[in-house]
Amino acid sequence: MEKTVYSYPLHPDCPDLRRLADNPAEAVLRAEADVVAAENAAERDRYLRLEAEEEAQQDGRGVTRRTFVAGAAATATALATSQFVSTQASFAATPTGTLIHVFLYGGLDGLSLVAPDGDPVLARARPDLLLGNDSLPLSRGFKLTGAFAPLEKWLRAGQLGFVPAVSDERLSRSHFQAADACNLGGLPGETGGRGWLDSLVDALGKGTAFRSVGIGSTLPRSLVGTNGALSLNSVGSLRLNGNEKYRAATEKAIRGLFTGINHPVEEAVQSGLGALATAQKLAAKPYQPADGVEYTGVGNSFKQLAQLIKGGANVRVATVGMGGYDTHENQGTREGGQLYRRLNELAGALAAFFTDLGDRAADVTVMVSSEFGRRVASNSGGTDHGHGGVVTILSGRKLAGSLLGNWDGLDKLDSGDVPEYNNMFNVYGSVAQGRFGLTVAEVDKIFPRQKYTPIKLYA
Repeated sequence: MEKTVYSYPLHPDCPDLRRLADNPAEAVLRAEADVVAAENAAERDRYLRLEAEEEAQQDGRGVTRRTFVAGAAATATALATSQFVSTQASFAATPTGTLIHVFLYGGLDGLSLVAPDGDPVLARARPDLLLGNDSLPLSRGFKLTGAFAPLEKWLRAGQLGFVPAVSDERLSRSHFQAADACNLGGLPGETGGRGWLDSLVDALGKGTAFRSVGIGSTLPRSLVGTNGALSLNSVGSLRLNGNEKYRAATEKAIRGLFTGINHPVEEAVQSGLGALATAQKLAAKPYQPADGVEYTGVGNSFKQLAQLIKGGANVRVATVGMGGYDTHENQGTREGGQLYRRLNELAGALAAFFTDLGDRAADVTVMVSSEFGRRVASNSGGTDHGHGGVVTILSGRKLAGSLLGNWDGLDKLDSGDVPEYNNMFNVYGSVAQGRFGLTVAEVDKIFPRQKYTPIKLYA
């Protein structure tokens, strides 16, 4: 059959286009690829002919190899549109570990997670929200909710720790404002709207298209920026849109349009296509976790990360979100309580994840935080918005203790809140610095308007 040669302008209603795909956008894309391929073939023929004439005449006239390559690049670059979402990445870097930021939306009551044992202030202010008899002992006179019992193995191994009294003066009691500041690493005007994890990716250097991944349907603010983070609900959901019947041809057309064009977009597109190929390979058969591991609830998000990490996708930073922590009433800090159940689900998911990773867990650190803490005093069985929350760290590296950072008691509250003994962004930066071996100067660049002061977290 004679091949149809297309010419511009291409119109979606053209009968020849409709034979390529039932989706006009895909059809036009593939037609453009055919046009470029034909133009490149003609240009190559012309170049070879002129080169032969040049060699025969030896008079220096004709098209040189350099001008040919430049011309071909210009032709293809003119067709480089936004038909494929670019990611600024390459596949050449060596992985240096993975940091996963778990954000608990709603404002976790940190004193329902870890609390000083037998504290008289707590006994007076929240007698109905004290930790139960199933609590686990921590260092420095603290105890941990029994809801975290699934992680006791890692607690005993020195790989689970908690930083209490974490806040920042820029945080308000508004969910939106505080969550925004936590994800950006400061106020929007200070960061230009760029997420702190995206800034961290700059410090880590080049990696795969999976180097920054948000598990969920919406990319969190912490990953928004210049590094093209991927947002996905599942590994299998990462694929080209359009009719599956034409998907291979469409991918081939994209690769042809953005190959050999001597333009930065080529690297981005090829990286994105590589991500698609990796995802398709991983999703080709159902993921089978390690023996005995079962993921439920929020654990299904960690299951996607386990599949990527074990599949060699070289994830550097990732995010998982979990809601249900705005506990104004019926909070419950003991077995059967609302908050207890949420924390138990989270602990079970983290335990399943680290068990599933096996030896690969040595290169992974999970940091769990929330937009703010709650007030010390209880209110109708719940707590109102406050400050001085808790950051949880689960790491393949041994930590400096089970209770980390500064603590100076609850004798002097901050307007009814736990005082800020540990700055939030110093904690974030210290987790990242210890995980990736960054310098103080490198971390300092991640948090604008913040003079970074390291906190000893790792042994």
